[in-house]
Amino acid sequence: MKDVRLVGLDFGTTTSRCVAASARLSRNAVTGRHELSDVREIFRSPVMLTPFAQDGLDECQLKQSLDEWLAAATSDAEEIFGGGALVTGLAAQQPNSGFLVELIRSRIPDVLVATAGDPCLEAWLAFQANAGTVSHAHPDRWVFNIDIGGGTANIALGKNGEVLRTGSLFVGARHIEVVPGTYQILKLSRYAKALLAELKIDSGVGDCLRSDDVRAIVDWQIDLLELALTGNRAAFQQPLARMHEQARFDLPDGVHEPLFCLSGGVGELVYEFLRERQLPPTTQFGDLGIDLAHRIATNARRATRLAAAAPPDAGRATVYGLLLHATQVSGSTVYLSDPALLPMRDVPILGRVTFDSTADQIRDIFQLVGRSAAGGCVLVALDHADGLGVRTLGERLASTIRSSPFPRATPLVLLVRENVGKALGGYASQWGTLPVKLVVLDEVEPLDARFVQIGRIREQVVPIAFYGMN
Repeated sequence: MKDVRLVGLDFGTTTSRCVAASARLSRNAVTGRHELSDVREIFRSPVMLTPFAQDGLDECQLKQSLDEWLAAATSDAEEIFGGGALVTGLAAQQPNSGFLVELIRSRIPDVLVATAGDPCLEAWLAFQANAGTVSHAHPDRWVFNIDIGGGTANIALGKNGEVLRTGSLFVGARHIEVVPGTYQILKLSRYAKALLAELKIDSGVGDCLRSDDVRAIVDWQIDLLELALTGNRAAFQQPLARMHEQARFDLPDGVHEPLFCLSGGVGELVYEFLRERQLPPTTQFGDLGIDLAHRIATNARRATRLAAAAPPDAGRATVYGLLLHATQVSGSTVYLSDPALLPMRDVPILGRVTFDSTADQIRDIFQLVGRSAAGGCVLVALDHADGLGVRTLGERLASTIRSSPFPRATPLVLLVRENVGKALGGYASQWGTLPVKLVVLDEVEPLDARFVQIGRIREQVVPIAFYGMN
C-alpha cells in the first residue's frame, strides 16, 4: 500500500478552483484489483473568478494561481498520481485556451485534461460525483443530473450508477456579464446576442436590463433545458435552439418519473434557496446566475422534483468528480515492450477484439492503429480467461501483427479486464520477438469513450483515464 496525491482542477466560465486529496493505492481484498481508497481532502482553494483579459484568458494570473494551488497541494508534483482538469464553457472558447491546457500539462503531465470539446465527460463526471449516491440508492429509477454553470448546462441520465445518455447546451449564468449589484451590461456572448435579438430586447453593452427582460431571458434558458430533458427534438430544429446545442441529448424510451439532481454554480444556489438560506444580493457575481437559480427554485413543480432527490454535496460536483472518478488503476501485471512508451496522451480507442473476431476484422482494426500518429488502443474481451484462452487469442493477435505491415514506431495498446496483462502481451508479441511497440494493461474497466490517457508506471501499476465519452 502506498499513499498518493490526486488533484482536480476546474476552469469554467465564471469560476475556477482546485481540490487536492491523498489516497491509498492498495489491492481490494474482495476483488483482488488495485484501487484508490481512503480518499481524504487535503487542500481546497478559494473559489476564484476565472481571470479574463482584453483578448482572452489572463495568462499571467492563471499561471500564478495554478502554481500557488499546486504548491499548497503538494511539495512535489511528481507525487501526483492522477485526477484531472476541465477547461469548459466560455473559458474553453477563448483564443488562448490552449495556453491553459499546455500550462496544466507542463505542471502535472499525468492528469487528464479535458476541454469544452468533451462536454460529455464533464456531464459524466458531474453525475458520478453529484448524483451517483442518489442513483445507487434508487437502482430502479432513472436519474437526471443537470450541471449548470456559467456557460453550459451539461445533462447526464443514468440508472443504478451507470450513465447512459449525456448532452450539453450553451445555457448558463454568464452569457450576460453585468456590473455586480446592477443589471448594466458589460459583455454579451454570441449566444446572448442572438437570444436578445430573438426576444426583441434592444439592449447592448452599457445598457441596463429591465426586470421583465431578465425574466424573459432566464425563462427561455430554462424552457430550452426542459425541452431537451423531455426529448423534444422538434424544438431543436429552430435555429436559435440549434445554435445553443453543444452536444445532442437523446432521451431513451421508457424513462418514467425520473429523479432530478442539479450541480454546478447555479445548482448550488438552487439548493441554498431550497434549504431556506438567503441567496446573495442581486447579480453579486456579475451575471444572471442568482436570477436563474431563483427562477428554477420558485417554480413549485421543479422545487418538488429537486427536493425529492437532493444530492449529499448539494451540487458541488464536477471538481470532486475529477478527483474521484477520472483515474482508474491498472493491474500490476503490465506488459511494456519499452518503458519509455509511457506516458501516452490522446490515444484513440479504435476497436474491440473478442474470440469471435475474424482475422480480417482484427487486421482492419490494426490497420487503423497503424495510420494513427498517436498509435491506438484496442479493447480485448476474453470469453475464456484461462491459460489456453489467453494463449489462443494472444497468438491470433501475434499472427496479425506478423502478417500485416504494422509500423514499428506506432504504439499498440491493449486493454483487458482480466488479470492477464503480462501473459497476453507475451503471446501477442511472441515474447518480444515481433517488432511492435506493445503496451498491455489489465484489470481495466473500459468506459464507452473515444480516447484514453495513460500515465507513467508507478509501484508496478499505471493510472488510466478515459475521455471523449460517447
